[in-house]
Amino acid sequence: MRRYQEAKPPLDTSRFTARRIHFIAKKPKLTYPLPKMYPYLHIGRASDINDARDRKLYRFLEVMPGLIAWLTLILIVILSFLTPFFMALFIIAFDIYWLIKTIYLSFHLRAAYNKLKINSKVDWLERLNQLPELKSWQDIYHVVFLPLYKESYEIVSASLEGLLKTNYPKSKMAVVLCWEERGGDGTRQVVEAIERKYKNGFLKFISVMHPSDLRGEIPGKGSNTAYAAIRVKEGFVDRLNIPHDRIIVSNFDIDTIVYPEYFGILTYMFLTTLDQLKTSYQPIPLYVNNIWEAPSFARVVAFSATFWHTIKQERPDSATTFSSHSMPWQALEDVGFWQKNMVSEDSRIFWQCFLRYDGNYKVVSLYYPVSMDANVASRTLETFKNVYKQQRRWAYGVENVPYFLFGFIKNKFIPLRKKLYYGFIVAEGNHSWATNAVILFLLGWLPVAVGGPEFNRTVLSFNLPYLTRTIMTLAMFGLISSAMLSIILLPPRPPQLSRFKHFLMAIQWILFPITTILLGAIPALDAQTRLMFGKYMGFWVTPKNRKV
Repeated sequence: MRRYQEAKPPLDTSRFTARRIHFIAKKPKLTYPLPKMYPYLHIGRASDINDARDRKLYRFLEVMPGLIAWLTLILIVILSFLTPFFMALFIIAFDIYWLIKTIYLSFHLRAAYNKLKINSKVDWLERLNQLPELKSWQDIYHVVFLPLYKESYEIVSASLEGLLKTNYPKSKMAVVLCWEERGGDGTRQVVEAIERKYKNGFLKFISVMHPSDLRGEIPGKGSNTAYAAIRVKEGFVDRLNIPHDRIIVSNFDIDTIVYPEYFGILTYMFLTTLDQLKTSYQPIPLYVNNIWEAPSFARVVAFSATFWHTIKQERPDSATTFSSHSMPWQALEDVGFWQKNMVSEDSRIFWQCFLRYDGNYKVVSLYYPVSMDANVASRTLETFKNVYKQQRRWAYGVENVPYFLFGFIKNKFIPLRKKLYYGFIVAEGNHSWATNAVILFLLGWLPVAVGGPEFNRTVLSFNLPYLTRTIMTLAMFGLISSAMLSIILLPPRPPQLSRFKHFLMAIQWILFPITTILLGAIPALDAQTRLMFGKYMGFWVTPKNRKV
């Protein structure tokens, strides 16, 4: 396979020499002007709204997801006492629905994985060279943001080594290491060491310190990268006069390791997509960097997340961005960069663009992976706590429901069909996350347990456990496909581990019902309840623990 031979950088960057830590001595403007027609794009929570009527409306929308989830569970319990016959019918219908959905999602998982395999074998740089001259990739630049908090040198270095190993000219790539002042001296030392080693590996290597305790910010990935983006625009993009519509931004978690053809397929998709400047580009996150070190329950959660986002590649019409993803610089600037006053910046940036462009914004599936860390701590109990907190933070993406519903009310140009479609898909997804596992594995037996003597003498009461068990057993066969695929996606086994570990990787899926409740539904219900009562969450940074 032909590899690209590095060319001399086409831009004169001599006047923009490498900065060290003092590069960020001056504080840039903390806000960026938004179009007057879209004043609601940077609302983080109800208290950010000055108008009392709008504030009450937004607060009602914040209450709604948690309220509906709790009402669903409470009504199932109450109605199991009052009308056990009808609740038994509901449980059977719900189990059948879940079985059909499981089969449907299994087909999508297999189809998406097959496309991933095909794309992984393509020399995408060669494909780029075959494009017509009008779609030349030579003037496309990539800006990669890597937000750093307290991660180790080894974690950061592995991500940068992945960038260097890509089959793409580094003279077209600028890397922005945006690091938190609150990380302390340890973080500062990591940045200095990384800068010394990698500052000459790309068109430009920029380190940006995000000051602590800035007004109006929630410390986290969104506020960190937004601060860095404004500085990069003023000091690099505009300074070198790079056209904004020829820049693709990749906002990666610090543990993200890109596969060799990532920027090739990303650039190809960008150049061949209609409305390329109104599109985000989503890879598949594989949580396998340290998967061999993870305890069984953490592996199940990690692979479940991987499989879910693999399945979502098959439904780009309803997808939003998640975690590490890419998008045009022009779109990022049009919405005033990432929000600084909320938690789930990865999906929120999609909704910002969706509202800003009146519904004319979409996600393109890359069917190509990036690898990330599974949640692993030094002790099993600590790992369990960290997995719970990470799942709760992911589930706190429910804060986007009031955001886009409020935006739908304010924006009269988005077609009603799109409002109804996206509103239902996303709201239903959050509701299912918090309730489905509890209904399936805990409340499904309730009509028999509390239905009373009269109901327990009926044929339905006698057959309900058998029907439910049979349907659930059939649905569990979908786990066999998941177990097989999880083995295929494993990185090479470390030599110090025995082959018996492969067997454990397969049988770990018997934990799925437990992990789905304890590390799925409950943290989701926790997140929605916090939003419902106005106990807003901050950004919890997942600790990285990897043996490298």
